[in-house]
Amino acid sequence: MKRHSLSIIAALALGFSTSALACGPGTAGVAGLSLSLQCVPYAREVSGIKLFGDAHTWWEQAAGHYARGLTPKVGAVMAFKPHGKMVLGHVAMVSEIIDSRTILLRHANWSPINGKTGQIENGVKAVDVSPNNDWSTVRVWFAPLQGLGSTAWPVQGFIYNHKPRHGEHAQTREDPSNDPIGAIIAAFSRW
Repeated sequence: MKRHSLSIIAALALGFSTSALACGPGTAGVAGLSLSLQCVPYAREVSGIKLFGDAHTWWEQAAGHYARGLTPKVGAVMAFKPHGKMVLGHVAMVSEIIDSRTILLRHANWSPINGKTGQIENGVKAVDVSPNNDWSTVRVWFAPLQGLGSTAWPVQGFIYNHKPRHGEHAQTREDPSNDPIGAIIAAFSRW
């Protein structure tokens, strides 16, 4: 217990930074100095997934080291793609699955709370709003609104805290910009 507590304290201490360009919609692009716990060290500590670097690099870094997929599982890290002002992406750990389209997350530096960025949030609702129910796009609880945020955030997928099993291939999404014919077929198949 004592060792685990020291580990958390050390991880959180190392997560504090003077960088204002951190994860989450409430912080990216803000100028000036602030003490702010970023999403990466917090996700690493609570999930046990030992990846480093900006959140947007986690999906590719995990290849071959951790299993990856498109289905949320408790303990997995949801890897958000950079989008809008969230230029570094975001990572958050799945703490509970509510139903096929709703999960709860643990993450840091998403919502400014009491005017402060870099806060830890637990039990944060994330809803799959993708048209194909494939977790490619989510809306996430945003504390200042006291509800789901209005932005639909693109998601790369989920990183699981185990090595890929023999013969297991990562489920990945094809980028529709790489397959314009596939994108047309997909659009017409929704009619």
